[in-house]
Amino acid sequence: MSIIEPKVDVLLNHADNDRFLLCAMASKRAHDINDMMHGQRERAIQLQTAVEIARAADAKPLSIAFGEIAQGDVSYDPSSIDAMNH
Repeated sequence: MSIIEPKVDVLLNHADNDRFLLCAMASKRAHDINDMMHGQRERAIQLQTAVEIARAADAKPLSIAFGEIAQGDVSYDPSSIDAMNH
C-alpha cells in the first residue's frame, strides 16, 4: 500500500521535510477526525466543523488528515517543539 494522492513530497513540504513531524501531525489530526466520526466530539469539534466530517464519511481518517495537510489546513507551531528533547 502506498500514498498516491497527495504526493509525499507535497506533504513533507508542509512538515519542514521532517518525516517524523509529518507522521505526528497526521496521526494527531486523524485521531481528532476519528473522534468526531465516532461521537467523541468535545476535543475534536473545536478543531473541525461537522459539515466537513459529513462530506468525508467514506474516507479513512488518516487519508483525510493527509489531504488536509497537503491543502495547508493543518499545521504546527514550531515554537511548541523542543528540538533538544525531540
